[in-house]
Amino acid sequence: MSQAANTGIQKRPTPMAPTRKTSLSSRALPRWAPLAFAAVAIALGVGTGAAAGWHSHTQWGLFSALLFVVISYVTTTVVENQRQAKDRLATSIVWVCFLLAVVPLFSLIWTTVSRGAKILDGYFLTHSMAGVPGIEAGGGVYHALIGTLEQVGLATLISAPIGLLTAVYLVEYGKGALAKAVTFFVDVMTGIPSIVAGLFILSIMLMAQLQPSGLMGSLALSILMMPVVVRSTEEMLKLVPNELREASLALGIPKWRTILKVVIPTAIGGITTGVMLAIARIAGETAPIMLLVFGSQLINTNPFQGAQSSLPFYIWEQYKIGSEPSYDRAWAAALVLIAFVMILNLVARGIARWKAPKTGR
Repeated sequence: MSQAANTGIQKRPTPMAPTRKTSLSSRALPRWAPLAFAAVAIALGVGTGAAAGWHSHTQWGLFSALLFVVISYVTTTVVENQRQAKDRLATSIVWVCFLLAVVPLFSLIWTTVSRGAKILDGYFLTHSMAGVPGIEAGGGVYHALIGTLEQVGLATLISAPIGLLTAVYLVEYGKGALAKAVTFFVDVMTGIPSIVAGLFILSIMLMAQLQPSGLMGSLALSILMMPVVVRSTEEMLKLVPNELREASLALGIPKWRTILKVVIPTAIGGITTGVMLAIARIAGETAPIMLLVFGSQLINTNPFQGAQSSLPFYIWEQYKIGSEPSYDRAWAAALVLIAFVMILNLVARGIARWKAPKTGR
């Protein structure tokens, strides 16, 4: 017999732990539910817009986006629970904001490519508007492309060294009131409108009795480019570990040589990327060119003498004529400008990846 039987004591059954009632529903929407919500919202938005007589497709899209957010929230609340509905609401708002940002961009690119590709060929890229009436077909963008390359190149030669040295001063040497003043004015210059920079150089040009030229436009563009270079270079220099500087200084190497041989080569990838993005920033400026370069129908390869054209000025000039051939030339030039800026951004990304530190496995 067991010990329990000998003692006459009976074992009591272990009480079961009470089960907690959860407020979360066990039901869950399928993974394809957002697509179904979007399809229903688009169908209702298009149907409502057509029934109400809305002629703008933008109104249809905005109403469909609102319906998508409402349907997602209400359905998730009914099927799942309030907590999941709030999460679905936040996700839906993020997707709607993403589409509101991306759809105009794709619409712009599609319109520019479809309208600019009509006359964009080798002839358009290798001929100028010399002797071609604006209301007639023909001519090209070669003179404006040459002007843009020269003006942007001169602005880069002016602003890149100044911006690099300014950033080096702020990061490596700058302390006290002077550094704070430089930082403040760099921040102010970042928001200066391009027309103000053009008027500043125009006043100097009138006082010195200088003639319009590509150089004058480059000076105005360099004012716009310089704060971008300073800010991007400053951030890249701050990312260089202080251990590298201390190791170099511990070997007895002067500070200026440490900056030249250690700090700048370490951050050269980010510095180059910032310069390329600054070039893309000024490539589409029109106001300084209108004030200081005046534009020209002829090919002028000398940026230091005589009027020049540029791609933004050429686009404005052709659109102002108002004929069908001039509209085609304007759209084709806009496509060339977008391709130029896109190439610069791709080059900047390629340099950033090439110069990024390699992590071993």
